Amino acid sequence: MPCRIFVWVARMKICQVEGTLVATARIGSLENRRLLVVKERGSSGKQVAVDPVGCKPGDWVIAVGSSAARDAAGSKDYPSDLTIVGIIDYWDDSSGKAGAQ
Repeated sequence: MPCRIFVWVARMKICQVEGTLVATARIGSLENRRLLVVKERGSSGKQVAVDPVGCKPGDWVIAVGSSAARDAAGSKDYPSDLTIVGIIDYWDDSSGKAGAQ
């Protein structure tokens, strides 16, 4: 019987920070990490991201998901599925739209 191997590749996402998410009642493993509401570029859906970087609303950021999100948050056991890993200063967008500045 053939063996199937699935490989999940974490990809970086470009998102814009919409605001802070306040959740005073949360599991202990979330610690006191800052949570932000972000919207992925080209999408109308919103997601919650852990912010170890120190972003503010309106910032364009690079975020990673999956196991890379947990590693970026500081621990493989950390319950994050999206973590911000950088604030974008500028990008050259080939679609003709201006990037973050």
